[in-house]
Amino acid sequence: MNRYPLWKNLLIGLVLLWGLLYTLPNFYGEVPAVQVSSAKATLKLDAAATTDRIAGALKAAGIDNTGIFSDANSVRARFKDTETQLRAKDVIEQAFNPDASDPSYVVALNLLSASPSWLTSIQALPMYLGLDLRGGVHFLLEVDMPGALVKRLDSTTGDLRTLMRDKSVRHAGITREGNTVVIRFRDAAQREAGRRAILDSTADLQLVERDDSADDLKLVATLTPQAQQTMRDFAIKQNITTLHNRINELGVAEPVIQQQGAERIVVQLPGVQDVAKAKDILGRTATLEVRMVDDTPGAIEQALAGSVPFGTELYTERGGSPLLVKKQVVLTGDRLTDAQPGFDGQTNEPAVHLTLDAAGARIFRDVTRENVGKRMAILLFEKGKGEVVTAPVIRSEIGGGRVQISGRMSTVEANDVALLLRAGSLAAPMEIIEERT
Repeated sequence: MNRYPLWKNLLIGLVLLWGLLYTLPNFYGEVPAVQVSSAKATLKLDAAATTDRIAGALKAAGIDNTGIFSDANSVRARFKDTETQLRAKDVIEQAFNPDASDPSYVVALNLLSASPSWLTSIQALPMYLGLDLRGGVHFLLEVDMPGALVKRLDSTTGDLRTLMRDKSVRHAGITREGNTVVIRFRDAAQREAGRRAILDSTADLQLVERDDSADDLKLVATLTPQAQQTMRDFAIKQNITTLHNRINELGVAEPVIQQQGAERIVVQLPGVQDVAKAKDILGRTATLEVRMVDDTPGAIEQALAGSVPFGTELYTERGGSPLLVKKQVVLTGDRLTDAQPGFDGQTNEPAVHLTLDAAGARIFRDVTRENVGKRMAILLFEKGKGEVVTAPVIRSEIGGGRVQISGRMSTVEANDVALLLRAGSLAAPMEIIEERT
């Protein structure tokens, strides 16, 4: 005999029915899908516009879908079979990335729950299984050691300029040529002073004298074999640390990131079936560079005509205006100790607040003191492609190691850029050479 009152029986029945309703997605299984997400920190995905573009591209190609779904970071179209999925991926890739060499979006194959739309609309989602029950994503990455060497030499070039200035040694230019750094002098006395200053400050460089003419004396610096090996070891360790920071901040549980051989890194992300997101985590490592803008009269017109002046590169500001930037790097993201989103104290616009280490603060102070009234470009590099975040005019000397970057940036973009920079920069570029799901 049932001794419970009617309302308790009804409550138990409703709880059981509610539980059954939310377990239904686990019985439907998964179907093929194509996912579209942003490939750049400075490009935010507009879910509504992206959904319309995907639907339009599929309709024009005569491809049927069983639903298009969106979340904060991606839009996914679902299809009835693998053959339709592959056709759709090619169509969507062509619509979103007309320039294959500079993709703005990640278009990847994926799997979605086959639950009806009405279940998805009430947030009835399938249970996500762990590595022991479901598996995950496995990547094998190869570190570009020549790229690490070039990056180290570029940094050394900037350090030598600072050293020569601090020691009051007159020189005729310091440039990187291949895998060497060449310092030019006008007389032998200054070259000897430069040699002593370098040997007193570092043991990582081998110096060789070279005379091209009586007034063109050179000091050629190369990294010692021991320094090159240390650099290689550091590149691997720094990249592993960076990947750990990135994946931890994005909330991936129990990742496995370890070295394999001399130049490879294995990354295993348990429970991650979203291959596009996994690639995004690994690939979206941003590096920051500070360079001076070339405001020479007529230079920008010459560059737009197809003849870019020597020692400069042509970029486009976020507003669409062309900008001529010098190749010489004043400061890199390696000098960053922290990056936090915030707001500009004067305009109240979203901004990113950077904190530099002692060496970076000194370099930034000296550069801003010597270039008051000139423009300084702050560039964000992702996957080898650079974008100008902002190019402000230097109003006065900036000391203390606190720097702010802003300019046509939303609050979400400021958070994303701060996350990328705070997680660290890669010591060397990496390429995915093996991928398993």
